Order: sequence, then C-alpha cells, then structure tokens
Amino acid sequence: MQPEQRAEQHDDILLEACDDRGILRLTLNDVARRNALSEAMLTRLRETLDRAAAHESVRVIVLAAHGSAFCAGHDLREITAARQAPDRGRAYFDGLMARCSGVMQAIVNNPKPVIAEVTAVATAAGCQLVASCDLAYAGPQARFATPGVHIGLFCATPMVALSRNVANKHAMEMLLTGDLITAERAADIGLVNRVISADELTAHVDGVARQVAAKSGLTVAIGKKAFYRQREMPLAQAYEYAAGVMVGNMLEHDAEEGINAFLDKRAPQWSDR
Repeated sequence: MQPEQRAEQHDDILLEACDDRGILRLTLNDVARRNALSEAMLTRLRETLDRAAAHESVRVIVLAAHGSAFCAGHDLREITAARQAPDRGRAYFDGLMARCSGVMQAIVNNPKPVIAEVTAVATAAGCQLVASCDLAYAGPQARFATPGVHIGLFCATPMVALSRNVANKHAMEMLLTGDLITAERAADIGLVNRVISADELTAHVDGVARQVAAKSGLTVAIGKKAFYRQREMPLAQAYEYAAGVMVGNMLEHDAEEGINAFLDKRAPQWSDR
C-alpha cells in the first residue's frame, strides 16, 4: 500500500489515498446508499484495514465520508431481502453480524491509530463505527444516534462500542430513546474528542494525524494494544500487565533512542524497533 497506489474512482465505494507521511485516508463513497455498511462496504473496509495493518508505510488511518451521511448503519434493503430465505434470514444475519463485528475489531486491534472525521449523520452501526475509532473529530453539522428502537431492533452491537466510550447512562439514553444528538453533545459525553468548524475540520484531523505519524510506530502500536487490553482488567491485574508492557517497551531500541535524544536535546531518529 504505497502512497497513491489505488487510484480514486467516482464509482468506488471506498476511496483510498496514502500520502508520503504514511497517513492513509479512507473515504466512504457509497453516497446513494448513505454509506451504509452493506456486504460490499464491510468487505472493502476489512480488506483495507487488514492491508494497512501489515504495511510499514502506513502510520495513521483517517476514516472520512462523502455525502449527506457519514454512515447510515446496516443496509436495511439487504436485510429485508435476506428474509426471503427458508430460514427467514438467520444464516445471513449471523454472517452479517460477524462480518460487521470483525470490522469494528479490526479497527480496535489495528496497530495503526484510526481517526474518524465526521461531517454528517452517523447512525446505528455508523455510530458504532465512530465509537470504534481511537480518535474522532466532528464538524458542527454531525449528528449521532442509535435509533434501532424506532424500528423494533435494539442496537445491540453498536451498544458494545458505545458503552466502552461513554458513561452508562449516556449510552443507555441514546440506546433507549434512539434520538439524534448534536456534535456538541457527542463531545460532551466523550463519543468524539471535539467539534471543529467545518472549514477547519480536515486540516485539524490532518494535523493530529501528522503529529501521531511522527512518533515511533512501534511505541504507538505497543501503547494502543496495551490501552485496550488493560481497560478490561481488574485494577491489580491491569497494573501488573501495564508494568510488563513498560519493561518490554524500555528494552526496545526506540525507547533507548528517545530517552537519549531527550537528554541530548536533539530530535529522535525512530527506527520502529
């Protein structure tokens, strides 16, 4: 996945562009379907995330979208069509949920930080997509909801990501009411980092991405993995695990280089090892 390896095409549902700093920008581009997490979109996202995880040239991933919706969640037309099967869609639904959950975990487990840039509505599994990213920045027009209760379908899988990013009562309010919340409210409850003016959002996200991309890739990968693992542990176990992570990190070349550079008052030269 070298910079600009995949040419952007207007009919491509997922656009890819990687610059010379290692910032891979993925843009959801299925505008007609409001960037729904269709079978095709889930497949493309998973393949692209997995490739990015394996390529040293990629240091940070930005997830953005074209159109009036960042992501409208699952494709309800595909879901409805699947009900025509003899099992009323059970096998299809099992596969769909597994595929969607796999994409969300591919974001969390990706050694490269993933940043959401949200300019529009993110609902249901689209809200889950934002919550699954490591960082998220929203424009003033962004809106968020888990509206499954409106159609008799509780947003159970979006609940997993949502409940791990916002406090219980805030998550339950979104899940039980299904109401849209503003970008400002999303920032207040921790669903996004902050709200940035529409004309400055992309530049702000790019600035954060460049800042992270300039760090040791090895150190960032160690830290991201440790963050998600320790938060599910009891306190004593988390400290024991984190202490082991720090010891291992201290023995890596980049930690030695970084400390020496700080003491020598010079810029570190990262080798990602």
